[in-house]
Amino acid sequence: MMIRRWLALAVAVASAAGAGVTTAYGDSAAPPPSPEQVRGEVTPGGSEADSAPEPSLRPRPLPAPEGQQAPRPGAVPAQPVPGVPKFPASWQFPEAGQELPAEANVFRGKAFDTCHAPSMGVLRNWRASDYRAVGVYFGGRGRACPNQPNLTPEYLTEGDRIGWNFLPIYVGSQSPCVIAANKQNVRITGDPVERGAAEGADAVDRAAALGMERGSALYLDMEAYDHRKADCAATTLAFVRAWNRAVTDSGYVPGFYSSASSGISHLESERRAGTTDLPAAIWFARWQQQPDLWGEPVLDRQAWAPDARIHQYAGNVTETHGGSTLTIDRNQVSAPVARIS
Repeated sequence: MMIRRWLALAVAVASAAGAGVTTAYGDSAAPPPSPEQVRGEVTPGGSEADSAPEPSLRPRPLPAPEGQQAPRPGAVPAQPVPGVPKFPASWQFPEAGQELPAEANVFRGKAFDTCHAPSMGVLRNWRASDYRAVGVYFGGRGRACPNQPNLTPEYLTEGDRIGWNFLPIYVGSQSPCVIAANKQNVRITGDPVERGAAEGADAVDRAAALGMERGSALYLDMEAYDHRKADCAATTLAFVRAWNRAVTDSGYVPGFYSSASSGISHLESERRAGTTDLPAAIWFARWQQQPDLWGEPVLDRQAWAPDARIHQYAGNVTETHGGSTLTIDRNQVSAPVARIS
């Protein structure tokens, strides 16, 4: 998965006390990059950009109430940066919507994703940026970068300790009508329910082995496909629902990545039809000038709200922070991330 100059002004909203919810793609077939430069994936149908953005203003955490533990970096309790104008209404959190599991670990802010998990040295350097979450490809037979030398339990623990949140991405079997040429050899075969359940169980096993605890979000990456083909759409949906059930039954939070005009549009139509076993969070790709979590035209504003959306709004852009350069996809997040043990 993977922009004209923009200024992102983010305003975080405090979470309800005691709610139990605490408040991160690139998949290129290119040769493995150096530790200092990683390339992200191009999503079919994505738009291209021509410049890097200005750094966005970040919310600052409120001090912890007396007798309570201070929130960890990126947590929900936050206040606007003084002097920040009101953000456009389309970005504001809807007042009503579905609830995430109490164990979900919600992050609100900016995230990037790359094909290979960056080294710990790069993550330390990138603390100079306004990103505080990173997408990591932890499993799936469809990964273009299956070798992840940096992605270990120790890596996640240390990254968590220095303030990074992680968005786990599982690139499993793809839709029978997937568009990308490099995904044709990993299309869903056999019984889609059995295949989806097996890959969901595999995702859970791999996440647990890396130290991701129950309550972690696991995002299934389903690259763009022609959901107008009824048979293909039905097979894809059966696979996704079975994957979701397997993940949920193990105590994890199922998420779903796709392009807004294909997989996301497909699942939104199923949501409106009352279909069950849909993902708890969605990650939609629509490349444009600035992020817009709540103005996506294919989604009802009350769908997957208020903390269950990620907008990938730019792809294959190069940024340098702290002396380290990466080629990344940019994301705005109000959604669950991994919970690291």
